[in-house]
Amino acid sequence: MDVATLVALNAAKRERRGAVLVSDLDAGSSELVTEDQVASHPLSGEIRARLLSGKSGTVEIDGKSLFFNVHLPPPRIVVIGAVHISQALAPMATLAGFAVTIIDPRTAFATPERFAGVDLRADWPDEVFATQPLDRYSAMVAVTHDPKIDDPGLTAALKAGCLYVGALGSRKTHAKRVDRLASLGFNQAMIDRIRAPIGLDIGAATPAEIAVAILAEIIGALRRRDLAHAGDPAEAVS
Repeated sequence: MDVATLVALNAAKRERRGAVLVSDLDAGSSELVTEDQVASHPLSGEIRARLLSGKSGTVEIDGKSLFFNVHLPPPRIVVIGAVHISQALAPMATLAGFAVTIIDPRTAFATPERFAGVDLRADWPDEVFATQPLDRYSAMVAVTHDPKIDDPGLTAALKAGCLYVGALGSRKTHAKRVDRLASLGFNQAMIDRIRAPIGLDIGAATPAEIAVAILAEIIGALRRRDLAHAGDPAEAVS
């Protein structure tokens, strides 16, 4: 890898952008393709598939032996609410390869005893996002039922273009949430990105089952995410 390619790869990692290093094994040459460059690349189909699966590998294309080395930012799940669902979701998500952060300003809920080994923040969401901003490789899960705590997380997630945004609550609760977000200037297309009711419809009833449904939905969003506008900021507000 030449110096210019290494510099570009390091920049992509700092900016948490996915990239694929395509190396011609016979010619000894290589090219870095970031996710915002995929659409216009001659090998867009193969590169897109690699970015979505996260798997590196060698492929024979047009008589050439090409190695696709995939570099993806570690995906994150940010949970607003230190509740029973969060306690079940955190270890499952960690096993699935996600970094997990639990945010809840209610210190009676956000205790190390309930979330051992988890990145736990007993702060308001806005305070956390000031130093740990959300991005396209972040998933937002809001489960407190308290608009004062959930809404800042949801608004930040929509503005950041998070790969997944989900919120717990009934249809009536979500209707009120939609009205609040609309009053803040969010357009309907962006509000519709919120998965509510949260999680896949598997008839989940217990906190652990709901956590399974949420994690499955997040994995689906990660593996089927849109790369077409990877370099564009989210147009969340009208």
